[in-house]
Amino acid sequence: MSDAQVVTRFAPSPTGFLHIGGARTALFNWLYARGRGGKFLLRIEDTDRARSTPEATEAILRGLDWLGLDHDGEVISQFARADRHAEVAHALLAKGAAYKCFSTQEEIETFREAARAEGRSTLFVSPWRDADATTHPDAPYVVRLKTPTEGQTVIEDEVQGTVTIRNDQLDDMVLLRSDGTPVYMLAVVVDDFDMGVTHVIRGDDHLNNAARQMGIYAAMGWPLPVYAHIPLIHGPDGKKLSKRHGALGADEYQKMGYPAAGMRNYLARLGWSHGDDEFFTDAQAKDWFDLGGIGKSPARFDLKKLENLCGQHIAVADDAALLHEIEAYLEATGAIKLPEEKRDGLGRAMYCLKERAKTFPELIEKAQFVLTDTPIVPDEKAAKNLDAVSRGILAALTPQLQDASWTKEELETVLNRFAEDQGTKFGKLAGPLRAALAGRAVTPSVFDMMLVLGRDESLARLARAAAEKEG
Repeated sequence: MSDAQVVTRFAPSPTGFLHIGGARTALFNWLYARGRGGKFLLRIEDTDRARSTPEATEAILRGLDWLGLDHDGEVISQFARADRHAEVAHALLAKGAAYKCFSTQEEIETFREAARAEGRSTLFVSPWRDADATTHPDAPYVVRLKTPTEGQTVIEDEVQGTVTIRNDQLDDMVLLRSDGTPVYMLAVVVDDFDMGVTHVIRGDDHLNNAARQMGIYAAMGWPLPVYAHIPLIHGPDGKKLSKRHGALGADEYQKMGYPAAGMRNYLARLGWSHGDDEFFTDAQAKDWFDLGGIGKSPARFDLKKLENLCGQHIAVADDAALLHEIEAYLEATGAIKLPEEKRDGLGRAMYCLKERAKTFPELIEKAQFVLTDTPIVPDEKAAKNLDAVSRGILAALTPQLQDASWTKEELETVLNRFAEDQGTKFGKLAGPLRAALAGRAVTPSVFDMMLVLGRDESLARLARAAAEKEG
């Protein structure tokens, strides 16, 4: 398949949110295809009708959309292709590669109980495997694949290496249930073949499935895809990632305010490496990503590393794109949409907000000077910087700024000169200025806030703070 166009797929079951492990699997498939000019397809494996819901499908699509993992073509519904899956099962019957099994559940359980008692393998051996069709009763049956009973099945896996499974450890798996509906294991193979999937990149919990699914490929004479079974994600304690470790769904990370670019970067590094590179762009990830860089051991989810990478991505992001993503974050959390003037203010302030923010909530906290309603109501810490002496200093300062040209250099000159005239240093002025301009004790630089707010609004806030009475 080396000469064929690369085609990968992500095939989640719509029984809940987009799990962070599923998001990484989708990302690996997306990177592998996009980096080679191939196709990345999306299939919803909705054969489990009892547990599959439209809401879960929507949640998966929203998660992929947030992560920026675009797919090619229409979303494929596995359930909608049930007739095609059954068609392949009947083709296998016609070839003699499958057979009708009339054994009842009670008979199968009796077989297993006897095997356990005698210390034999409990893998069911059907008495109908080689039965003459003329002996078939008029009764319900399942269709089973005839798995070779001798030899071994060898999986050449791009991550796990050569994996060998003895055929006598594999049962004759069911292809069609007694009601004629196809099972998941058959559907996966038929869909992958029909969709032209060349590379199956999925969790290593599917490794044993590959051995069983290869029997269908062989019986149908279909070429095998390249397999790459990736280790699962563990929590910091080394145990399988679960709810006790915190958020599990991709949508939860969006609501926590992590930027999608940072999450993509972090998930790519979770189990895959390119030298010592930690921070990289999408373009670099597509260029570098390969299956050989995936490790065999489970990756450990580390929130501090995620935050660190997200901070780096926020710092270098395009201001307009960042503003757009923050608006999507606010919408996802159910927050009120920003009025136009506050949106504009946030856009103007972006250059001085993104340097040290690791998440959007941190950035928005720093942006309170443009997002807060006026008149400014200082918080408790900031209010301590607005005593009578400080208000007097602000009252004296305001006229000095009236005629200043509103540039950072000029504002620095005026404020430093004023501090000198007052017999103090600028650092002593910063607290009252922050309280007056933002109502906060921790803010971007005073000069940046004044530039973003503009002359009129800055002077109005300073004058208002100077005029307010204590208590």
